[in-house]
Amino acid sequence: MSEAIVANRYADALFQVGTKKNILDQLVDQFRVVKEVFQTNEQLRLVLGHPQINHARKQELIESVFQSMEKDVVNTLKLLVERGRVEVIPSMVEQLIEQAHEQKGIAVATVYSVRKLSDEEEKAIAKTIAIRFQKQDVQIKNIVDSTLIGGIKVRVGNTILDGSISGKLERMERQFATANK
Repeated sequence: MSEAIVANRYADALFQVGTKKNILDQLVDQFRVVKEVFQTNEQLRLVLGHPQINHARKQELIESVFQSMEKDVVNTLKLLVERGRVEVIPSMVEQLIEQAHEQKGIAVATVYSVRKLSDEEEKAIAKTIAIRFQKQDVQIKNIVDSTLIGGIKVRVGNTILDGSISGKLERMERQFATANK
């Protein structure tokens, strides 16, 4: 089974548990920390994924490292380690965050621009995106990309809105190429 499918199944289960117990926000926050720990601590990943270290020792390690976390977070991590699924943790966390955002009507937009956007520009773009995608709130992540020449490019999920000058030039180039055939 692919990593994405496995990650999605665990995220679905966590989403249901968080919703049922009314602790979804807490689970999301704690799993963000877990994701960062797994992304920055290669030794932890290696130990938890090592086949010669017994499961009891791995379980103890998880309990000591994540002792301040919610019981559901620790139990999920133990289960993933026991089943040899440590590699799905970052994907699972992303899926859980996406589901929580979807429930709350939040969109996450990556905005590429030639320069850092001002707060007013970010607010205006967020308002436009919220209307366009029918969301309650939009979180903007601004990335400076000098190759755009001018304008902006916005990515929300799998949708890309390209209002950059370089994007317009590329579209014109394709139109001329197909018109000359």
